[in-house]
Amino acid sequence: QRLSIARALLKKADIYIFDDAFSALDVATDKAVRTGIKPLTRKAAVLIVAQRISTITSADQIIVLDHGRIEAIGTHAQLLETSKTYREIYSSQNDEVAA
Repeated sequence: QRLSIARALLKKADIYIFDDAFSALDVATDKAVRTGIKPLTRKAAVLIVAQRISTITSADQIIVLDHGRIEAIGTHAQLLETSKTYREIYSSQNDEVAA
């Protein structure tokens, strides 16, 4: 996956779409890769499709889907306060990490 991400970044683009591109990376590598690509994608729109909350917590905007429908839109902090679905996913993933 890291190689695929690197290939995508070789060409400057206006938009980058990462469809579950970070899922096979461990949490530390996921964070390191996302930190590393930030300067390369600064002038572009970046769309990240992810199931792991830690991958998207710093996103400007998160869209929560529930059964294919938009359930909520907001930042990580906003969604923790307003979206039951987001809180449930966040709690389940944090419980897994703590276990």
